[in-house]
Amino acid sequence: MSNTVKTLTIAASVAAALTAATGTAQAQEKVKCFGVSLAGENDCAAGPGTSCKGTSTMDYQGNAWTLVEAGTCESMELPAMADGSARMGSLEAIERDLPKS
Repeated sequence: MSNTVKTLTIAASVAAALTAATGTAQAQEKVKCFGVSLAGENDCAAGPGTSCKGTSTMDYQGNAWTLVEAGTCESMELPAMADGSARMGSLEAIERDLPKS
């Protein structure tokens, strides 16, 4: 095998490995998404009266978050609110679906 073929083979292998590593890193990037957790299934920070993971007290609690893949939070399909308006995830805590104090 010529040196040129060996060099091209090595370069292609390195490029493939870098592409795979980059794709894996992007697929694993997670963000906090507020208002999408079911009761007791949040990842952390469920607001006043709660401590952390699994402490949200109601579905889609606006101040409780769950880690989701980057770019998916605000486009998740969630059940509509009682008044029929759309319920969306948010990258920041939101003032809806909060437990009564």
